[in-house]
Amino acid sequence: MLSVEKVTVVFPDVTALDDVSLEVARGEVVAVLGPSGSGKSTLLRVISGLQRPDAGSLVLDGEDITAAPAHRRGIGLVFQDHALFDHKDVAGNVAFGLRMRGDPPPDIETRVAELLDLVGLSGFERRSVRTLSGGEQQRVALARALAPEPRVLLLDEPLGSLDRRLRDRLMLDLGVLFAELQVTAIYVTHDHAEAFALGQRVAVMRSGRIVQHGTADELWARPADEDTARFLGLNVHDGEAVRPDAIEVRRARPGETGSAVVEGARRNGPTVQLSIRLDDGAVLQAVTASIDHPAAGERVWIEIDPAGIVRW
Repeated sequence: MLSVEKVTVVFPDVTALDDVSLEVARGEVVAVLGPSGSGKSTLLRVISGLQRPDAGSLVLDGEDITAAPAHRRGIGLVFQDHALFDHKDVAGNVAFGLRMRGDPPPDIETRVAELLDLVGLSGFERRSVRTLSGGEQQRVALARALAPEPRVLLLDEPLGSLDRRLRDRLMLDLGVLFAELQVTAIYVTHDHAEAFALGQRVAVMRSGRIVQHGTADELWARPADEDTARFLGLNVHDGEAVRPDAIEVRRARPGETGSAVVEGARRNGPTVQLSIRLDDGAVLQAVTASIDHPAAGERVWIEIDPAGIVRW
């Protein structure tokens, strides 16, 4: 479907993309995961036609689109900041791409109604986008990108400006929407929870290169190196990676010294993340689903499941 082949982009002070290759199958959602400055957004700009590569090529449906202008690629874009037209109402925003390509007004009206229903905004047609919440604005941006039925949908940190509660809700909605529409998409994010939830495959970027790709389970089970392990949320200690879910934590009984102390306990929905300092000074992150979990300051014993250790 989409093939990015050995793409390089060099700016005066940095190589933004360094020999990057990526394949996306029809109907597949690939998440591109990495920290700020890793090259994720530049990759999307190259695919969309907003940035010419210095080397490499792009092939979409068997057609070389490396030199094709952005408006002829059939690619939809959703940005973090929504990029809506403030002077247009909701319907006007969603209809923009359809009007630009000259669709008949009755067809535009029908398509706009379909898309607003799809994103849960039926009845919002005449609302000013300036009166909408951040989540509603992002739904309008998604509907606008989907309206012309793009061959590929690109999403650049689309939930990054939303609070955690709204982000979690829209993340679930996006997952349902992607599955229902069988959309071909590349979803860029710095949040591994988003990448794991939405990507059928995940490509991890660092310093302009894709350092690992695979399913969420494959990455979690065997990160490629120490930096990737840390970025995904695994512990790295003595040259090994330890998954937080592989660490069992037990309170020290009266009279027992334990082997570590809990420095912090933070609930994240159904689980609690424990920050534990070992007596040798190392700090590990563990996860428990127990309501009766150790609190900060308590001495504990830890036991690590060997199956949760990754060695390189």
